[in-house]
Amino acid sequence: MTSTTKVSPRYTGKRNRLDKPELLAPAGNLEKLKFAVHYGADAVYIGGQKYGLRSNADNFSFAEMKEGVEFAEKYGAKVFVATNIYAHNEDIAGLEEYLRELENAGIAAIIAADPIIIETAQRVAPKMEVHLSTQQSTMNWQAVKFWKDEGLPRVVLAREVSLEEIQEIKEHVNIEIEAFIHGAMCSSYSGRCVLSNHFTDRDSNRGGCCQSCRWKYDIYEDDLQMVGMDADKFTMGSKDLCMLESIPDLIDVGVDSFKIEGRMKSLHYVATVVNAYRQAIDSYMADPENYVLKQVWLDDIQKAANRPVNTGFFYDTPGAEDHIYVPEDKATPYDFAGVVISYDESTGHAVIQQRNHFKPGQEVEFFGPNGTFFKQVVGEIKDESGNVLDAARHPLQYIVMKTEQPVKPMDMMRKKVR
Repeated sequence: MTSTTKVSPRYTGKRNRLDKPELLAPAGNLEKLKFAVHYGADAVYIGGQKYGLRSNADNFSFAEMKEGVEFAEKYGAKVFVATNIYAHNEDIAGLEEYLRELENAGIAAIIAADPIIIETAQRVAPKMEVHLSTQQSTMNWQAVKFWKDEGLPRVVLAREVSLEEIQEIKEHVNIEIEAFIHGAMCSSYSGRCVLSNHFTDRDSNRGGCCQSCRWKYDIYEDDLQMVGMDADKFTMGSKDLCMLESIPDLIDVGVDSFKIEGRMKSLHYVATVVNAYRQAIDSYMADPENYVLKQVWLDDIQKAANRPVNTGFFYDTPGAEDHIYVPEDKATPYDFAGVVISYDESTGHAVIQQRNHFKPGQEVEFFGPNGTFFKQVVGEIKDESGNVLDAARHPLQYIVMKTEQPVKPMDMMRKKVR
């Protein structure tokens, strides 16, 4: 990551449809949806009980979707639902009813790859947009034009597409382009891996991927002699994507929606990453001529990262240095410690819901939307009954503590762990 850098302005005006890039965040459950929107997401994408690729996420019921839509609308945000499996015959029953229920819940768009899901949604839920999933591995302007001619207003490009190719697509096709700009990268072509199917009988393209590209492996020679018996086991997998330093370039080529990966990631991760990109996008759009990339945004991203990062395929084809071959240490030295529930201005005390162990004497950081940030040492802490505690050790326990600056509900507290 670089230090504070002044970036030459490249924004040249309105693109095909969106006046300002949409910041699209993942939400694995209702709480994450609310925090993603509160911290600045213009839209969130979620999974329902069927037809999505994150079967292990806390996927949404229709009632939760409606609550999420109502919350998002207060902020002017939208909710999308991933229906991006490749369907087998057995998956088709109930599809029409499911899509109608999504429309009735107020879902703005589905993200789909299978033509039968796309066609069915257009037919039975016409008020709901259909966005083409990255699972289609769309990488050229002719393919994008095909999907536009099929009535789709937006294409989520394959992760393997470069900035130069995106620019060419935008020159040929008047359509919204969505691109992943942060998060984990699949080791296969945009999610087409079948290692999970073979190793665990969990179907990668129906939501069951076991992420076998992240496992540790023993290495053998052709004669089945193990290599490096005393060494760490071999692992493989791509580094994470981070395009925070490239906001002007993404805008320059006409990316309409900046998509963050991570429906399985933590609440702290979602809020932190959304917060950093929100500030960078808003700062650039407010004054392109004098835009400065701030080190604090880069530092915050590192506090939420799981793996080393790079720029994926946007500038060049990743090489050996862009992959991970040894077991990873914990990349982030920070843990999510708590979330602010309320604040009493008269006393300066806040009620904090504990999310990880913390205790008096530890230095913590408070942060909130729009760059709210300060550090302090934890002083005396009490439970709700006023009992003084030596530590906040019980999950979701409500803790009362004095904060050195005012805080607001949904502000977060994190602690350094090393």
